[in-house]
Parts: sequence; C-alpha cells; structure tokens
Amino acid sequence: MSEILGLVFFGFVAGSISASLGVGGGVVLVPALVILFSFDQHLAQGTSLAVIVPTAIVGAVVHARASRVIWRFALPLGIAGILGGLLGGRLALALDDLLLRRLFAALLFITAVRMITLSGGRREQNEA
Repeated sequence: MSEILGLVFFGFVAGSISASLGVGGGVVLVPALVILFSFDQHLAQGTSLAVIVPTAIVGAVVHARASRVIWRFALPLGIAGILGGLLGGRLALALDDLLLRRLFAALLFITAVRMITLSGGRREQNEA
C-alpha cells in the first residue's frame, strides 16, 4: 500500500511540474522510479512515457484554453516528436541499462547547466 501511495505522490509531483514548468515529468519520474522504487532504467523510462501521455494532454488543454499554445508550431513539432519517439524508443531498447542511465543523467546535467547559463543572459537582455 505504501508503494502505491509513493507512486501516486510522484505522479502528482510529475504532473504538477510538467504542466506548470513545461518540463517532461520524466525529469521527476525516471529518477524516482530508479532510485526509490528500484526500476531498471528501461522500465522507468517506458513507465514515465506512458504516464506523461494523459498529463501532456491535460496540460496542453489547460494552456490552450488560456491561449498559450501556438498551434502552427505545436502540430509540426508534435508530428516530428512522434517520429523521433519511434526512433528514440528503438534506440533506448537497444542500449545497455547502465549506459542508458548514464546518458539520461548526462542529459539532465547538460540541460541544467544550459538553463542556468542561458537564464542569466536572457534576464540581462530583458532588463536592457
């Protein structure tokens, strides 16, 4: 029962972060599933992707109702994302679990560094 409550809690956190900050809930779910629930990397990523489908739909509807979606960009990005998902899913399944985990961690690290370094430059441009 406590495992189910933990999963519900992390699903709530991932959905909240995904819809409010625009980051994939996988940033929260994948590490939580691997570290706290002992999922292997492949299972964590696959489970996270399945969870994000309804989360993304609900978040997109909320943002669309607030006129915060540029559909002429969203549609081609979505179509390309589907194709990329097919390729990326096959690639992930072909990789060793440890290598996949390290690649995921490297992506999170690089993204964090880029977000930190870019945020300072953008703030200066907006203040000027």
